[in-house]
Amino acid sequence: MSPTPPARRLRLGLPRRVFSQVLLMQVSIAAGVAVLATGLFLAPLSAQLDDQAMRRALAIAQTTAAQPQIAEDFQATRPSVGGPVQTEAERIRKASGAEYVVVMNMDGVRWSHTDPTQIGKVVSTDPREALAGKDVMQIDNGTLGRSARGKVPLRNADGKIVGAVSVGIEYDSVRARLIHAIPGLFAYAGAALAIGAVAAYLISRRVQRQTRDLAFSDISALLAEREAMLHSIREGVVALDRGGRVRLLNDEAQRLLGLDAEAIGQSLDDTLGPGRTTDVLAGRVTGTDLLTVRGQRVLVANRMPTDDGGAVATLRDRTELEQLGRELDSTRGLIDALRAQDHEHANRMHTLLGLLELDMYDDAVEFVGEVVGDHRTTAEQVTEKIHDPLLAALLVGKATVAAERGVALWISDRTLLPDRLIDPRGLVTVVGNLVDNALDAVAGTPHARVEVELRAEGRTTVLRVRDTGPGIPAERRELIFTDGWTTKKPPAHGKRGIGLSLVRRLAERQGGSAQVDEADGGGAEFTVVLPEALTEPAPAPETAPTEDSLPGIAPTGELIPAPDTPAPTTKEESR
Repeated sequence: MSPTPPARRLRLGLPRRVFSQVLLMQVSIAAGVAVLATGLFLAPLSAQLDDQAMRRALAIAQTTAAQPQIAEDFQATRPSVGGPVQTEAERIRKASGAEYVVVMNMDGVRWSHTDPTQIGKVVSTDPREALAGKDVMQIDNGTLGRSARGKVPLRNADGKIVGAVSVGIEYDSVRARLIHAIPGLFAYAGAALAIGAVAAYLISRRVQRQTRDLAFSDISALLAEREAMLHSIREGVVALDRGGRVRLLNDEAQRLLGLDAEAIGQSLDDTLGPGRTTDVLAGRVTGTDLLTVRGQRVLVANRMPTDDGGAVATLRDRTELEQLGRELDSTRGLIDALRAQDHEHANRMHTLLGLLELDMYDDAVEFVGEVVGDHRTTAEQVTEKIHDPLLAALLVGKATVAAERGVALWISDRTLLPDRLIDPRGLVTVVGNLVDNALDAVAGTPHARVEVELRAEGRTTVLRVRDTGPGIPAERRELIFTDGWTTKKPPAHGKRGIGLSLVRRLAERQGGSAQVDEADGGGAEFTVVLPEALTEPAPAPETAPTEDSLPGIAPTGELIPAPDTPAPTTKEESR
């Protein structure tokens, strides 16, 4: 036989869904408030009804004591059932609806009472305060039960206290008024509770739609998973509200944008400042995979609006990929140049072989000397004017690429840069970008030429790159330094529009500037000024050299060596 399935336990407790919990809590709160309000209303209502009954009894007693005939009959007669005091007191009792009207003397002996058998007897409660001349209001028990009482002194024509008047209102009538008011009060409380329940249901339905009918445990798990995911992924995430203020910033976004957690709650303009990065994240620049530069980082941004009017932007770091792409472009250029040199070298070898086979040895020697001399001259011209090895190697390689593309790369006669650069790699990036752009601009044009000028002015480095290309219109001379702006076809590895932006940012990071103007004779002239780019020169020797012993620069730009100086001699040789 199959085992009997276990009985399911009845689970007691709060429901799991947010909708059910919110509805239950709001209905409970509404019911609690209704009960509390009813209790708070009933408590003062009972006291108010008691006060009204006591004041009514006191007013009847004052009215009775104010009648002169009552005091005269009280003094002129003895207590009796058919006496004038009893008759008048009963008339007043019936007319006012009081439970009793008692007139007593200074000893507390009754002259009147609802129960005739009590006439001539002493009252059951203490009348001393009223006989002392005070008005008394109280809830007390007497021979007729619990009543609301009012007691006042009874005075004769001379104003002397001769007794007291006590009037009682049946307490059951006061309680009946209170009980009569309760159903109406409960009706109002029930109506308020019903309205609160309907409002709670509507609010709970709205919460249900907004939370997608999830349980609190599900929401808590989603929040924990979101926090773990946002702070572990290697992609920056920035969430904005409808006012453009930052409401979420994960660790990678803080690293890429250079921000900290204090940026949360602030606007993008206040945290990032004006610029393309702010415009992209704020949605003022639209598109997908938008390029922007933040500091020294090249970022790719995408922005997605949310239903509440805000947005979520993602950031990817493309700095290394962009550098690899540029190195790939440079490598391809060098490969093309080497391929062309290989063909040229083969042609030269064939020419040399022909000269040797024709026994034209002198012509062969002269031909080899010219070929070797051209390459040596190019390298020597660069190294004589640019003493930094990285920059010299870069320009020698660019000269080879330029020659392959049919462009003449010239080093200006004014070029002279000592080997005292603080950040040679940064300057290599600037020179490489500007020369590449110039070569692209003049390639395929007649008499294509690119001129590079690098010189030192104290500790400042000034770079100028001129070309004979079509130039840049005046209205676009600032636009070309914007991230992602380009007129070139994107390469295979990604997008363009980063080089000139990096050039300007590198210059501004060192307190310098980068600008473009029209070159003499047409074309574009880029000028980059880098203050404090050079170290202080080494101190001069104690014995200053003569003017004839210093090297100079010829107008042609060639380095003129200093005259030969004899080697220092030892003391023995001088003797």
